Order: sequence, then structure tokens, then C-alpha cells
Amino acid sequence: MNILITGGTGFIGTELIKKLKSENHHFTLLVRNKDKKSDDKRITHCYSLDEFSDLNDFDAVINLAGEPIFDKRWTEQQKRKLIESRVKITNKLSELINASVNPPHTFLSGSAIGIYGDLPKSANFYTESTACYQDCFTNYLCQQWEAAALKAESDKTRVCLIRTGTVFSPEGGALKKILPIYRCGLGGKLGSGKQYWAWISRRDHVQAVIFLLKNANCSGVYNFVAPNPVRNEEFNRILANAVNRPAFFAVPEFALKLGLGERACLVLDNQQLIPEKLLAAGFEFQDPILTENIFLNP
Repeated sequence: MNILITGGTGFIGTELIKKLKSENHHFTLLVRNKDKKSDDKRITHCYSLDEFSDLNDFDAVINLAGEPIFDKRWTEQQKRKLIESRVKITNKLSELINASVNPPHTFLSGSAIGIYGDLPKSANFYTESTACYQDCFTNYLCQQWEAAALKAESDKTRVCLIRTGTVFSPEGGALKKILPIYRCGLGGKLGSGKQYWAWISRRDHVQAVIFLLKNANCSGVYNFVAPNPVRNEEFNRILANAVNRPAFFAVPEFALKLGLGERACLVLDNQQLIPEKLLAAGFEFQDPILTENIFLNP
């Protein structure tokens, strides 16, 4: 296939391209750095979507672009940046797909489990069919993001929305920031520790993207989370064991909200989610259960 990818130089995108290259696909990567070059003849760089009047030449589009959500405090200016970095580019991709006579047959577009907000604690797990009407920034951001992607849906183009949970790999993402703290023996539960975290290993995330890319019957919303979410206190125990350090520190909820501001929801919200649609479609997880190995091996 000839695939257009945004966010292809990020934590997920680089690993995805590495896996897909073994199948002899060709890629056009949207990048910001005009000095970025590639010696691989299968990879072309573009620097703006304005270079295209349509996407007739592409078989698929994978949209992973977006300003990192946890790195900076959510001021009103930063919130606008988070929205624009996702919604503006997704709207443009949909416009180009709709302008195509022979559009890409597949549009995989990023989203996040933040759309669900803080779910009620329950004996039941939540799925893609869970209503998403919470009044919070992450819900608003993801609703706008997904609506922009769905504009591209037609009888010629299927759209899959990838609602990503916390992605674990020692090579990047949240874990790269957390590991040094735990290796110093300063780890501990956050808030009550009872809140569920919906997580996924990077290799499962990448394989799930490829699974959706190849399966023409897949469309709509997909939770990119492992089948077994864990409570924060359990995550804390497993990670501490992995690095062979104590993790007795605890950060109370009020301190997290004081230090992180509105971003605290990313670690305090209860997100007891499962990937019902991926499992129903036949996807097999390599890392269905959180183990120490996930924290130590890429």
C-alpha cells in the first residue's frame, strides 16, 4: 500500500513504520522539520498538507499527530494548542479525502480514552458503547477530534477511531518519565490508588493499528487498551517489583490537583475500560495482563 502518515516520527509512529516496512509498503510522512531526510526509498517526506489537492494516490491514511497532552500545564492557550494540533490536521485530511475521486479506502485516526472522563466505579467494565457526555476538557477535545475524522466516512472510505489508553514501553511515553522515579525508590500510589488505569503495551498498540489497516470489515470506534485494566495501586506494586525498589510514597489527590492542575484527571480518573470491539474482531493481545516484563522490555 501507499500510506500517508501524520505523527509518524513519534513514539507510536516510529515503531509502526518499522513493522510495516517489512511488508514493503511505501510511506509519505508529514513532518515539521524540513531538514529531516531519509535514505529509505520507501519513505517520502512532506511538510504541509497544503502540498496536496486530493489523496487519490494513497491507499490509506494513518493520523497519529497531536501535541503531547501531559507535558505542559493546561492553560487556555495550551488547551487551544492541544485542540488545534489534533482537530485542524484531521479536518484537513477529511477535506482531502472528500476531494478525491479515488479516495483512500481506509482512514485510521487517533483519539483517546479521555473521551470517557471519570467513569463511575462499578463491578462492570466499560466498552466502546459507553456514553461519552461528561463535562471535561478531555471529553471535549476527543469529541471534536473524532467528529473531524468522521467527516471522511463514505462508501469508499472506512474510518476507524483509535481511542488510546496509557501506552507502556520503557523507550518512551509515560513510562519513560515514571521509571527514573521508581528506580530512585520514590514511587508510590496516586490519590486513593483505587482508580483503574486502562493501559496497552506499545507492541500491542502497533499491532492493533496494523490489524485495523488490514481488516476491511473494521470501522467505527476501538478502545486501544489491554483486556485487563489495573488499579493504580496494583500498577505501583508491579513496577516497584520490576525495578526491585520500594514504592511506599503516596501522593494525595489534593497535591496532584495542586501540582498538575486540570491535568491531574489523566492519573486520577477511573477508566475501567476493555477493548470489546478489538476482541470481537479477532485481535489477539501479546500483553493482555500487566507484568513486570512490559516495564523492562521494549
